[in-house]
Amino acid sequence: MGRHLEIERKFLVKRLPAGWKRRPCSQIVQGYFPVARKDLEIRLRHKDSEHFITLKGGRGRRRLEEEIQISKPKFRALWPFTGMAHVSKRRYEIPCGSKTIEVDVYGGPHRGLITADVEFGSTRESSQFQPPDWLGREITGKRKYANEQLARRGGLHRIRR
Repeated sequence: MGRHLEIERKFLVKRLPAGWKRRPCSQIVQGYFPVARKDLEIRLRHKDSEHFITLKGGRGRRRLEEEIQISKPKFRALWPFTGMAHVSKRRYEIPCGSKTIEVDVYGGPHRGLITADVEFGSTRESSQFQPPDWLGREITGKRKYANEQLARRGGLHRIRR
């Protein structure tokens, strides 16, 4: 994938749209490395048969992102360094006009949490986006809903909606 500026908005899902289970989906497991800086995230991701290490810098709608594909043996060698900071989810791709909404249905200790991300080419495009009525409250930049925080905190019972 490479480095780019990620412009994204994130929402809670009020109700899943009709036909969501028939949409393309991926199984994702990711673990997070301990880091000293609050504005830096380093994660390992296993998505279907692919493996990645990703660095993200910044917070909110705009963040720098560098994603590097790695081999399965390298992934397995690095995984223990993530400790217990893990998240498991199934990601569905839902079309919405010219955009694709990525809906994450969490498993394990986060079962019951469903979020949606929409990526944009510009901040202006992001501001003009009108969410469909099946999306709920916007949670862009809310740390407690960030995957890294979910992974470090454990179960959904610790999140107050």
